[in-house]
Amino acid sequence: MTAPEGRGIAETTHTGSTFRILHVSTGNVCRSPITERLNRHALTVRLGERLTGGLIVESAGTWGHEGAPMESNAEAVLSDFGADASGFVGRELLDEHVIRADLVLTATRDHRAQVISMGHSAGLRTFTLKEFTRLVRAIDPATLPDPLDDGVVERARALVRAAAALRGWLLAPTVDADEVYDPYGAPITFFRSIGDEIHQALDPVVTALTGVSA
Repeated sequence: MTAPEGRGIAETTHTGSTFRILHVSTGNVCRSPITERLNRHALTVRLGERLTGGLIVESAGTWGHEGAPMESNAEAVLSDFGADASGFVGRELLDEHVIRADLVLTATRDHRAQVISMGHSAGLRTFTLKEFTRLVRAIDPATLPDPLDDGVVERARALVRAAAALRGWLLAPTVDADEVYDPYGAPITFFRSIGDEIHQALDPVVTALTGVSA
């Protein structure tokens, strides 16, 4: 599930044997690295390395610190969950990342708006993480392709379509419900609370993607 290298804008039709999940925050050193690596870890635990081959999980920041390591407190949070923090390099969000993504999950509504404003028909595949969690909870798993018969990539594509169709019907209960706040510069206790938020939001998403409960 390692994202390939490259900086040229790649053409995509969002079909084929891979499904790219892009996590977006501001600096790409705290929230989105935590989300990326927790997502990869959960997918591997549920499916095993062999079955996650079609799922590519990556991240970037709207004001990304290009080439920077993730914050040490973010690494500590990942260690708490048994997830791998090694080899991470921060990235600034580029057109190519949005073009190639099949699903964009952002930390906040502002990030979501920034991604959509880049164009590339991103609106129907861009959600805040917590918004997507709320939507997938409302989707009957029986209506999705079977991950064993049809594969997790086809299931993931169907999940995004179903979530987009529900978006106007299941609104956030409060203005803050879809936000994951920035822990940058905060003590480790706040990082851990944000890590718990992200972990809880990811759990139903990974279950919906894979068809395998934690």
